[in-house]
Amino acid sequence: MRRVPLIYLASYVLSLLGNSIAAVALPLIVLQTTGSVLSAGILSAATAVPAFAAGLVMGVVIDRINRRTSSVITDLISAASLAALPVVDLVTGLNLGWFILFGVVGAIGDVPGMTAREALLPAIVRVGGVSAERLMGVRESLGALVMVIGPAAAGSLLVLFDGSMVLWITAGTSSAAAMLTLLIPRDMGAIPAGTGSAPSSGREQLREGWRVLFRRDRFLLTVTMLNLVMVAVIVALQGIVLPAHFTLIDRPEMLGFVLTAMAAGTLVGSGLYAALGTRGPRRAWFTTGMLGTAVGVGVISALPSMWVVFAGAFALGFSSGLFGSLLGVLMIERIPDGVLGRVMGTQNSLMMITGPVGILAAALIAQFGGLTAAGATMGVVWAVAVLVALRAPALRNLDRRNGQGVRGTDEVDDVPGTGDARDTGREMTGHAQ
Repeated sequence: MRRVPLIYLASYVLSLLGNSIAAVALPLIVLQTTGSVLSAGILSAATAVPAFAAGLVMGVVIDRINRRTSSVITDLISAASLAALPVVDLVTGLNLGWFILFGVVGAIGDVPGMTAREALLPAIVRVGGVSAERLMGVRESLGALVMVIGPAAAGSLLVLFDGSMVLWITAGTSSAAAMLTLLIPRDMGAIPAGTGSAPSSGREQLREGWRVLFRRDRFLLTVTMLNLVMVAVIVALQGIVLPAHFTLIDRPEMLGFVLTAMAAGTLVGSGLYAALGTRGPRRAWFTTGMLGTAVGVGVISALPSMWVVFAGAFALGFSSGLFGSLLGVLMIERIPDGVLGRVMGTQNSLMMITGPVGILAAALIAQFGGLTAAGATMGVVWAVAVLVALRAPALRNLDRRNGQGVRGTDEVDDVPGTGDARDTGREMTGHAQ
């Protein structure tokens, strides 16, 4: 693998590691500082809406300016929001208001940063000397590894250092990610000529991105809905069903091992796709991944014996590694450059609010129907989603078509600046994340 893809992957790992550590450490620091469990919940709720809005608005910005620059700026915003907390603590002392303020600032960097980094992927594949399948498989594997290491690192850092030092370290990872991104040639972040959006208001460009996603491309709509359902189901299982189950059987510590088994499965599945993803029809990879996730979710949602849950978690992780890597490849192949930031930004923003919706739904079902009913509901919902996806016309042809490059030559009808797009309705059958 050449230098630029390695730099990109290293930057991705550092940024994700910082977010992973912060997700565990920050609520604990808030709890230690305020002494209130409610404060941690208020902080989470207060930053959700700004994160959603920032993802939408910054998608337009990412489609207008250099994407490497966008990635660097958003990582620095995330770093600054964390580093500001220990500074304020030294000067005036921290309270919930400060946590909310800088939580909102950080939210402005997190989702747009994710979008900007993803928007760089086509250029990395195009000139980086690496196949899309290999790059996405390796990226998914590294992401799974970070999700195992991050929480453990957060716990260890909180034991070794005080909260302020942990925040400085976490800010440092985001800053290092930004510095590494600067090593990527600037021209790789430029929007290719002929694909940028024509000059228009930001509001109109935002509407155009929504129209592309929800009205003009069945593949985009189908895959987006599939991803949203998957996020809701998995987050509900991880956030409500499994914690409540292990608490009831007096083994709460087992939750961490289940999540580790899931991450290990993702590591293996995405690694397999990185090695073999260019071989065989993509439809076979897609079907295998989808059916595997249905088995994994079904096993976990049934809440069987502990070791069977572990096996289900590994199967779910393994299958989602295949599924997620393939969808990432289709993403960078099929979304027109002119709307790449807006489409990805909208998807990422929707996923930010889908998780809490899934948790709320599972909590309500568990409260009024019991934990078994909540688990069964999640299993049925995902089984139906899998059946619909496997039968959906928009997901039948996933293979690269003749003449298609890294992302392909397909464009979207009437997207300003994307050229003649009359063939889109006939040819463009999909996209994925």
